[in-house]
Amino acid sequence: MTLPIVEPSATLLEPPGLDPKVTANWLVAFLRDELILRRKTLRAVIGLSGGVDSAVTAFLCARALGPENVFAIRMPYRASNPSSLTDAALVVNATGIRCVTIDISAAVDGYLQCEPEADARRRGNVMARTRMLVLFDQSAKFDGLPIGTGNKTERLLGYFTWHADDAPPLNPIGDLFKSQVWTLARYLGVPEPLIEKAPSADLEAGQTDEADLGISYARADAILACLLQGYSDLAMIDRGFNGEEVELVRSRVESTHWKRHLPTTAMLSNTAINEFYLRPVDY
Repeated sequence: MTLPIVEPSATLLEPPGLDPKVTANWLVAFLRDELILRRKTLRAVIGLSGGVDSAVTAFLCARALGPENVFAIRMPYRASNPSSLTDAALVVNATGIRCVTIDISAAVDGYLQCEPEADARRRGNVMARTRMLVLFDQSAKFDGLPIGTGNKTERLLGYFTWHADDAPPLNPIGDLFKSQVWTLARYLGVPEPLIEKAPSADLEAGQTDEADLGISYARADAILACLLQGYSDLAMIDRGFNGEEVELVRSRVESTHWKRHLPTTAMLSNTAINEFYLRPVDY
């Protein structure tokens, strides 16, 4: 069964919409089914960044499991924007979930002192992977499951750190475009400052997602929705899309496919894991 999503407008130029009530109920049911029924786990552990994606995930988990069973882990680095902590606190206060703050500065700097010439990209990847180390260890501590917070737009564009942001085994918003996440956030009651602020990975001062990507989320989502429906570049341009933006989005999707795939295995038998040996998840 698939969730009914409102299709793009007739002109195709608008990002895809959704029914937020149906979506919220569906995702709460998904979390309960995956956590409680399939994995016999009653607790969720979320890296709470102060952004809208992790906020929506926290609200959904609080609905699914009860706020007392949801642990938010705030993981600032010394150069992080202080507003990230205060915005995350708004989510904690609004939902009543439990919260732990762990400063990752010493852990990150402990490695980077061996790599003083590391550029911003490498430093950001170290931070992201350090946060996953903390998140998984805290999950073991609290006997919970790490929950992913990456949206569909970021995943399709490859705008995440491999074996970091997309590492948690469960992700309730991974099939929602960023524009759909904003719609769901408003329905769930996510505090307005998190919805209105410019999305940022907060890995360096002044950084924003849309500046990194070179396109707004709204335009990227509209193009991605059409790509996934099989529209060619020419067909989209004929319908009013900007050709440079179409090329930008398609090239990012095609060049980052490896990030959405399990490690490639050299096959030596007919039982190679994930190549031949595939076990259904429901038995």
